[in-house]
Amino acid sequence: MKDVIDMKIEIIMKKLIMTLASVASLLCLCKPALADSTDSWLNGFNVGGYSSAGLTLERDQEARAALNEVSLLVTWNGDSRLSFFGELELENPLSWNDDRQFHTKESRFDLERLYFDYNISEKVNFRAGRFLTPNSRWNLLHAPPLVWTSTRPLATMRLFPEGTNGAMVFGALPFMDGAFEYKVFAELLEDQEQDDDELEFEHVKGVRLSYKKQSDIGISFLSFREKDLDNSYRMLGLDFVTHLSTIEISGEAFQRFDTRNKDGGSGAYLQSAVPLNNVGLHDWYWITRVETLQRPNEGSAERWLIGATWRVKPQQLLKFEFTGGSGDQPESPRGFLTSFALFF
Repeated sequence: MKDVIDMKIEIIMKKLIMTLASVASLLCLCKPALADSTDSWLNGFNVGGYSSAGLTLERDQEARAALNEVSLLVTWNGDSRLSFFGELELENPLSWNDDRQFHTKESRFDLERLYFDYNISEKVNFRAGRFLTPNSRWNLLHAPPLVWTSTRPLATMRLFPEGTNGAMVFGALPFMDGAFEYKVFAELLEDQEQDDDELEFEHVKGVRLSYKKQSDIGISFLSFREKDLDNSYRMLGLDFVTHLSTIEISGEAFQRFDTRNKDGGSGAYLQSAVPLNNVGLHDWYWITRVETLQRPNEGSAERWLIGATWRVKPQQLLKFEFTGGSGDQPESPRGFLTSFALFF
């Protein structure tokens, strides 16, 4: 048994070395052709990352534990208007269940983001590369240390592409003591590699408008083609986050229409985070969420979630949750889940 574990650890170390080598390659890509000095160029770089690990006790299924991901973040911002951001993720580097024990069969590399930004003015910026599709607030804040729960709402991962390879114009304008933000984007290159269970999209383009003051309210319009369904869709999205006293309330809703203006699928969720300081649990939050998803030819699925999250440190979250509902969705197991997430 010890030999098997040692072999698994050796495989993980090799993959982590490959990750570091890939990040080093990203650094090399960012080097300007005309740098005054190596030291000044390197001073613009920052390297960090995040990771999470968890345990799932799914209803009518065997227990599972996993190191969910190790993501490395690389940023560069020199003295010019040009900046760079890269995120390389090793997904499921180590998993465990009763049948396979410790294994790495589900691990894979994923280039989440790799883009350059150019600041044209205070109100206009240009982005080119691979970026997170900005029509969903959760999609932009998907890193486990930034979200309250271990599971992600189905509506934010089964209705539209999570990433886009292309170009974007974005910026912010002052408006009525707040900020009006805009993002206009289009796909220029299709994904060259897909997972077996990943939905495939193409011809993606859209716009997101939001207003930030005491609340953050956004609206998005998106058009794309879903290959598996061999159909084109237009999608309207709404999202918000606000506070009622100390309680955070957030939600998103999406409605798709096909080329014949018929229902092409929909989804929504509503979530609250209530601080428990008044009952003596400092930095603990009571989390509740309800959600729904409907896709063509798949019927509908509903989920409810209750749980508690402890902010151990500003960059560390410990999460406990129970989920239930209808419809089988591998991305959203029903049962008990716990996870620990951190930035490093």
